[in-house]
Amino acid sequence: MAKSEEANKLKEKNSLKEEFIEFINRGSMIDLAVGVAVGGAFTAIVNSLVNDIVMPIVGLLLGGVDFTHLAIRIPNFFGTGDEAVIAYGNFLQNVVQFLVIAWVIFLVIKAMNRMNRRRDARKAAKAEKKA
Repeated sequence: MAKSEEANKLKEKNSLKEEFIEFINRGSMIDLAVGVAVGGAFTAIVNSLVNDIVMPIVGLLLGGVDFTHLAIRIPNFFGTGDEAVIAYGNFLQNVVQFLVIAWVIFLVIKAMNRMNRRRDARKAAKAEKKA
């Protein structure tokens, strides 16, 4: 019985290895690598959009506030060492950045879905003409 269990484990191991090789060769890994590279470049663009365009306008609307410098300083009551700084301005900056990224992704996916619906409608119309 021990030999059959070992044989099953070996078979399972080879099957897992084959599945992994198939996964890599399917192109998913290449698609993922391209997505990561494009995402990195896209992040730089969105960072610039948020930091250089959106946040200065929001700061002007709120009376010239620069969010990156907003912080709460808590003195060290125990004597030695620096004070603690809660940089909530950076947090607000990152929230706005996330919202901009989410909005852009939403718009891209919405446009892709619209194109796919049009393509599917054209295919259905062609299929009706043939029938």
